[in-house]
Amino acid sequence: MTQTNLPKKKVAVVLMNLGGPDCPDAVKPFLFNLFRDPAIIRLPNPFRWLVAKLISSRRAPIAREIYQYMGGGSPIVPLTLEQGSSLETDLGADFDAKCFIAMRYWHPFSDQAAKEVQAWGADEIVLLSLYPQYSTTTTESSLKEWGRAARANQLDKPTHIVCSYPTEPGFIQGQVNLIKPVVEKAIQDAGGLEYVRLLLSAHGLPKSVIEGGDPYQNHVRQTCRAIADGLGMAELDWLDCYQSRVGPMEWIVPSTEDEIKRAGADGKAVVVAPIAFVTEHSETLVELDIEYGELAKEAGVSIYLRVEAIGTEPNFIGALGKLVREALATDPASHKAICEDDYGCSAYDLISGKS
Repeated sequence: MTQTNLPKKKVAVVLMNLGGPDCPDAVKPFLFNLFRDPAIIRLPNPFRWLVAKLISSRRAPIAREIYQYMGGGSPIVPLTLEQGSSLETDLGADFDAKCFIAMRYWHPFSDQAAKEVQAWGADEIVLLSLYPQYSTTTTESSLKEWGRAARANQLDKPTHIVCSYPTEPGFIQGQVNLIKPVVEKAIQDAGGLEYVRLLLSAHGLPKSVIEGGDPYQNHVRQTCRAIADGLGMAELDWLDCYQSRVGPMEWIVPSTEDEIKRAGADGKAVVVAPIAFVTEHSETLVELDIEYGELAKEAGVSIYLRVEAIGTEPNFIGALGKLVREALATDPASHKAICEDDYGCSAYDLISGKS
């Protein structure tokens, strides 16, 4: 008797991230979409809309100059496509898996992704956050937007969620694999471990957001501690810090900028590693490489090295595959954010429109 091979389950993996303008003309509307988000500007309309118009108009010329360093637009979508292709290969032995992109503030948006998932005929959906550390300003905002888009497009399939993974072993090992050789080079060039400082840099948030219960800073600290442990350098001088501060509000500290200046005053070589960005974009290619590189020279930092974003590092892709498989093995209605103990957020409620 010939055994019939059953078709594999069709699994749509929706990769969720911030997005970025793909051309100079997209910069201003991208910024407007960003600051119109109630998770970012916490004011009621029409005040939020007015503030978004004002900020995006004022910041657009500066932002266009920043994106000119990257050819006029952000590389985040093509790099996310590369991650999706690698993840499809990882999942291919078990599922007929296809990755779709849902960016929050510029194309491709969640509506487009929902239409594509519907047309493809997915049996089940996994929403995979590309923010390793959970925040109301990033992951929660993206989940809410996906829920709206799915309902608007009548996409009603079992939906599983990967909310965050600040200490997922494969994610941490991938970071360690990228960071360790750069630190070792700095040690060699500087003349010893005692002359090197490792800055584990994450995007900052206003202090008021954290004081409101957002678990992001706690998740960042968990990631940084796990990376430091994984490096296995007991005497390494390292700390977590935060970049990209904008506006007059008080932001969480220490700032990456201030820590570069302090390292210069202390006579330290600097290795900076982005641990909350999983692809290269303006905050790495321009802010860390160019702006902070120039700051390091001005501050007397003789050696300034930057670790690349984790991208398609094999351990990281393997970790994402593991997280997707674990999510598929869980009843969708029982999904809770990994940060539940910190924030008490039900991810399923977010996409269902109950929160």
